[in-house]
Amino acid sequence: MAAANYLRSEDQFLCSICLDVFTDPVSTPCGHNFCKNCINKHWNTNDQYLCPMCKKVFNTRPELHVNTFISEMAVQFRQSAQQKTSSSSSEQQVSKPGEVPCDICTGTKLKALKSCLVCLASYCETHLEPHLTASRLKKHQLIDPVENLEDRMCTKHDKPLELFCKTDQTCVCMLCPVLDHKTHEFVPLKEEYEGKKAELGKTEADIQQMIQKRRLKIQEIKHSVDLSEEDADREIAEGVQVFTALKESVERGQANLIDTIKEKQKTTEKQAEAFIKELEQEISELTKRKADVEQLSRSEDQLHLLQSVQSLKAAPPTKDWTEVSVHPSYEGTVVKAVAQLEETLSKEMKKLLEDEMKRVQQYAVDVTLDPDTAHPDLILSNDGKQVNDSDVRKNLPDNPERFSDCVCVLGKQSFSSGRFYFEVQVKGKTDWTLGVARESINRKGDLTLSPEDGNWTIWLRNVNEYEAFDVPPVSLSLKSRPQKVGVFVDYEEGLVSFYDVDAAALIYSFTGCCFTEKLLPYFCPEHNDGGKNSAPLIISPVNQAE
Repeated sequence: MAAANYLRSEDQFLCSICLDVFTDPVSTPCGHNFCKNCINKHWNTNDQYLCPMCKKVFNTRPELHVNTFISEMAVQFRQSAQQKTSSSSSEQQVSKPGEVPCDICTGTKLKALKSCLVCLASYCETHLEPHLTASRLKKHQLIDPVENLEDRMCTKHDKPLELFCKTDQTCVCMLCPVLDHKTHEFVPLKEEYEGKKAELGKTEADIQQMIQKRRLKIQEIKHSVDLSEEDADREIAEGVQVFTALKESVERGQANLIDTIKEKQKTTEKQAEAFIKELEQEISELTKRKADVEQLSRSEDQLHLLQSVQSLKAAPPTKDWTEVSVHPSYEGTVVKAVAQLEETLSKEMKKLLEDEMKRVQQYAVDVTLDPDTAHPDLILSNDGKQVNDSDVRKNLPDNPERFSDCVCVLGKQSFSSGRFYFEVQVKGKTDWTLGVARESINRKGDLTLSPEDGNWTIWLRNVNEYEAFDVPPVSLSLKSRPQKVGVFVDYEEGLVSFYDVDAAALIYSFTGCCFTEKLLPYFCPEHNDGGKNSAPLIISPVNQAE
């Protein structure tokens, strides 16, 4: 706009409708000046012929007269302003993509500094000057530059959006409450803005907290990966050590086997050499004797023959070689060597299982029985560590958690991540079922034992029949009857393993399980069977081996 020396006249050459320097200025009968196009457009869009300045109403459309003086002064003012704009535009920043351009600039659009909510236009530094200096424009509301200012106008009443309708949750103009939202609740935009800003602040804080939780989870996962890597390295080292020892044991066994067989072969060769030497000596003696006999038999001297025959009567070698043989016995040599290797492997396997027991026992948890889930026939100890069947149904509330048909009970503790382990004494029982179950397991009516039905269990039937309820069920052949059973679960790994604690032996493992719910320890002492199976299942404290 104009420079400082034009400030006194600047307000006189601005059209109050377009807020720019007059173009074809005309005067109304009331003496106010407007751009010809602006006043005509104003009257064309309104029902009354009203002066925008003094609000005087004309009954008929007034005749407009060109104001030559204002016109000439406006031309001079515009030229001066354009020169000033031209010189200052080079110092101002040209609007770049993504920035709000000035709505008044012609040609090169400069970057807007402010937007006016009354004029619904954005202004660069030069074109903003009237709003900073003209008294009637100073009252307009300026904001940081924004695009699409027309969106801030009521599309129905062509008025600025200044209120917020809480009923319809939308921005409205001052006429909307009178014409379209008569019974609705309204607040000023600023009030709703401050409320929403406070909500956004809380939302931002909540989001930040969620971000922080996820960052902590990332750290936790990374830490788990590091621990997993350490575990993997340790397992590899232990595995290499074990297999190296086994390999060395196999190589020693093989070397011993070869040495034993070779030693037997050498013994056989020496025995054969002795037999051959003895036989060759006897052959030599027999050959000499044969020659003597042949020579004597050709003699015609009767006296000599008779005298010599007596000397030939000395006994020739009489050893019976019929049963003499050389047959080295290698039978059982390889079997014995393999048996020794098997014994070594068995010792190593026992050591590995003992080490594995130590590892899983590190995840021991304190488990107690939940009386709200116990079948009415069951008797639970006061400390929640023992359960047995009484064969007598107690009168208990049939709450949703309680098993109605299966004589079983769940643990109070539930697990939805990580690893856990507990031990149960089964000594003296002829029947029992143990394992874990998901929280949503069927508790009313018959209960099917299988992973598909939400339980991972093994059982004992008829004193010595063991079975794992996998898909399909697996009969188990155990070397000894477990007196105490350990149950280990790795939730993320999808693993449920059962151990004979005293023998440090693995009974069975469910692998590749997909857990999506909380898991609870599952106990079924089975029916009392007239006292034959009256011994309780006892949750035992875990004694971790040193």
